Amino acid sequence: MASGKNKDKAGKEKSSKERPEKGIETMFRVSSANHQRLSDMADNKASIMITVNSIILSAVLSLLLRRLEDQPYLAIPTFMLIAISLVAMIFAILSTRPSIPDGSFSMQDIEQQKVNLLFFGNFYKMSLPDFKTAMQKTMEDSELLYGNLIMDGYAQGIVLGKKYRLLRISYNIFMFGLIASVIAFFVVSVLNVKH
Repeated sequence: MASGKNKDKAGKEKSSKERPEKGIETMFRVSSANHQRLSDMADNKASIMITVNSIILSAVLSLLLRRLEDQPYLAIPTFMLIAISLVAMIFAILSTRPSIPDGSFSMQDIEQQKVNLLFFGNFYKMSLPDFKTAMQKTMEDSELLYGNLIMDGYAQGIVLGKKYRLLRISYNIFMFGLIASVIAFFVVSVLNVKH
């Protein structure tokens, strides 16, 4: 009977030692999937802003610019709308623009946990043997492995923060600029009717 209890205890201890490993792996997997999903959402939002502002610019350039000779009072709101669309589009484009490091690292960088081997931008200029050696060293050392996973999650968060900050600027410029442009069109139209 006592041996049965000892087996249960040993099984529970083994299970509790395995669970943190599985829990940690699940945490990294979920975190990475969430970051990827948020990055995809940001890219879709940027694409929407670029498309909408491209349509506005095309419409303004093809329709309103022709009328400026006959209706010069529309010049200020028209150029306002063009400027707002361009600036909003630029910030949306900047949010999707990648920044890539120099693409190489040293073995000392690996040992000091200064490089994230999970991001291609850190190794794309390296030879396969050097990269392979670094990856094998990382896989053999759980501290290095988890350090890389932590750095990867952190780097993804930094990139997401930048993307969403630039997108927010783009959306704010678009929203407030569109309101200002509509008000400007309304004001110049009302003032022109009175004359």
